[in-house]
Amino acid sequence: MKKYLLALDQGTSSSRSIVFDHEGRIVALTQKELPQIYPQPGWVEHDAMQIWNDQLATAREVLVKAKLTAADIHAVGITNQRETTVLWNRKTGKPVHHAIVWQDRRAEPLCAQLRKDGLADTFRDKTGLVIDAYFSGTKLRWLLDNVPGAREAAERGELAFGTVDSWLIWQLTGGKVHVTDVTNASRTLLFNVRTNEWDADLLKVLDIPASLMPRVQPSSSHFADTDAHLFERPLHIGGVAGDQQSALFGQACFESGMAKNTYGTGCFLLVHTGSAFKPSQHGLLVTSAAQTSAQPQYAMEGSVFVAGAVVQWLRDGLRAIQSSAEVQALAESVPDAGGVMMVPAFTGLGAPYWNADARGTLTGLTRGTTLAHIARAALESIAYQSAALLQAMSLDAAAAGAAPVTELRVDGGAAVNDLLMQFQADLLGIPVVRPEVVETTALGAAYLAGLSSGFYDAPSQLSRQWRSERRFIPTMSRDKAQDAMARWETAVRRAVLE
Repeated sequence: MKKYLLALDQGTSSSRSIVFDHEGRIVALTQKELPQIYPQPGWVEHDAMQIWNDQLATAREVLVKAKLTAADIHAVGITNQRETTVLWNRKTGKPVHHAIVWQDRRAEPLCAQLRKDGLADTFRDKTGLVIDAYFSGTKLRWLLDNVPGAREAAERGELAFGTVDSWLIWQLTGGKVHVTDVTNASRTLLFNVRTNEWDADLLKVLDIPASLMPRVQPSSSHFADTDAHLFERPLHIGGVAGDQQSALFGQACFESGMAKNTYGTGCFLLVHTGSAFKPSQHGLLVTSAAQTSAQPQYAMEGSVFVAGAVVQWLRDGLRAIQSSAEVQALAESVPDAGGVMMVPAFTGLGAPYWNADARGTLTGLTRGTTLAHIARAALESIAYQSAALLQAMSLDAAAAGAAPVTELRVDGGAAVNDLLMQFQADLLGIPVVRPEVVETTALGAAYLAGLSSGFYDAPSQLSRQWRSERRFIPTMSRDKAQDAMARWETAVRRAVLE
């Protein structure tokens, strides 16, 4: 048997390729930075052709770096920035416009009109999502309405829509295959997550021709084979998932009640809720989890806008530290935050608060407050926000009949901070577990490809080989943790502008 899996990890800031061995260990990694395009305030774009060219280049380079050939690769998995939207010509394979990135807000006027028209519950009940410019469907509508000739070409069946996974597969197959997986489809506002199909009513509401849409498959299935000339021989594409669902899978969170939190610039917290769909009552998203069969699987998702970004602010705004790596030592130089509480609502508050008008605050300052206390409060704010998110998720999960969360698996850049991880465990009252392989997003895509291609027998095999690097066990009493969360909620109320 061929011994390795290749993961293509196309993210917002870079395109990367990683080779994994059968035990899920990294053999080689290559990366190219992806430039951001800002046509005007609130607009964010990518050059879709550059995404393709860079992703292909890193895939070829990683094989060289690993001293492997295509003959050594058993299967390919793809993971991607989820809501970024590409519209291209089926005949030429060229985009009709730059890709519109998930962060882009240009579709907000359309979203406001949809909400005004009373459609919020309709979209939530079918898709599990809130109406927001974040998602792909309203970006696609903007392209059809604003790119000259796009709507007419779409009506003639000449154009194809896709998230970045679909775009890459189209290019990898020379335009032969137009497909996506359930996780990426579930982030469009156009996909009915109850039936696992594009929803004709939602397509009609957004005035989007059904001919634009890719075929939808389970995340672990045979999507296509690459063109032979790209890698000397065809490669089996056997796994596709959007980045956060892929990370959930890479953390071996396959069952109801299993949860992961990715600590990056922001935080993405997902809890697997099994096969039961129930919309959130606490401002969270319900989304499709990666599927290994036609059976729908769901996850509850919430995001913290400012997590690792608060450390960047300490460095670049306050100039309290020279590098992000210094923050743990500075915070550990004091035994606690000295009563200081930071709410880093620099861009408002996300789930479960959803207050765009909130602003960052520092409270509890005294003459004895030092930069070390502020640094510790900044780190603790990441844990407080994630704890509030998981508390809201637990209420929704219980209502949906999902199993309770008994541990939190973590990844992302800030997960290396031991002080933060210990405080997170203390607030939650459950273990926080950091894995040996922190590249869980790419690993999830590789695992999905490995399962569909026979490289692995079953998810249980992956569960057995998931390895923790460190477990952080709660040491704080529950009374003390509850008091701390009560102080946090008081600080949040002070951050909300009247």
